Formats: sequence, structure tokens, C-alpha cells
Amino acid sequence: MIAILLGLTAVVLLVAGPTMIVQGLVGRRSVTRELTHQRITFPAGDGLPAGLSRYAGTAVHTGTQARAYADLIGAHVTAATGGRTYSEIADEWLAGGRADDRLARLRETAFMGQSLRGALLGAYQAWQVTVLVLAVGGVFTAMGAAFLALAVGSAGGG
Repeated sequence: MIAILLGLTAVVLLVAGPTMIVQGLVGRRSVTRELTHQRITFPAGDGLPAGLSRYAGTAVHTGTQARAYADLIGAHVTAATGGRTYSEIADEWLAGGRADDRLARLRETAFMGQSLRGALLGAYQAWQVTVLVLAVGGVFTAMGAAFLALAVGSAGGG
């Protein structure tokens, strides 16, 4: 009976593990494809903030690169807005009767920058989920192999 339970557990894990690995790879390819279609490239040269210089001239194809580009956008938005958020600028614009064109443009800049940053961070999060799915798939596959060995050992010894 123990050999049967170990065998069934092994089968479930040996189906689930590789399935998760395949789905992780499919998800990773999907993120890469979507980022590639956006044709996002880091500026070339020395104009990048500290820590991002290694990406100069690099196209964004991975979640890690998307996160770095989101950081670049965040730095640009912070510089453009003086560190103020979209909400703070919008409140100031509304309080001024929506008459200040400079604040209106700054509000649009903050909104677009934060929207782009959010989309790139979403790609980064999806990339991180694929890492998790691949890792769990690998663990399930290894556990399935171990359970299968135990099942075979139990059936042969008992």
C-alpha cells in the first residue's frame, strides 16, 4: 500500500513539475516578446543614473531590464516634478482653478511617467513569477523522482 501511495505521489509530482517548468518558460518567452515589441532601449552614453550605466544602449528584453528602465523613468519623473507625485501636482493644479498650463503639462508628465513605470514594473513582476514557477517546477520534479525511487524500493523490498 505504501508503494502505491508513493508511486501515485511520484506520478503527480512528475506531471506537475515539468508542466510548471514548461509554463514558466512560456511565461518568460511571453514577457520577452512583449518587451521586445515595445522597442525600448536605454540611452547610449554616460547620461544614465548611477547603477544603470551597464545598460547603456541595451534593448529591454527581460524583466530585470524592465525594472532597471522603470528606475530610469522614476528618476526622470522625480527630476521633472521636483520629487512631487502625480497626486500632489494634480491637487495643486485643481486648487489653482486648472488655469496653470505649466502645472497641467507637469501633471501629464507625472501621469505618463508613472503609468509607463507601472507597466514596466508589472513586466518585472511577471518575470519574477516565472522564476518562482520554474524553481517550484524543478523542486516538484526532483521530489517526484525521489518518491518514485522510494516507491520502487518499497515495492521491491516488501
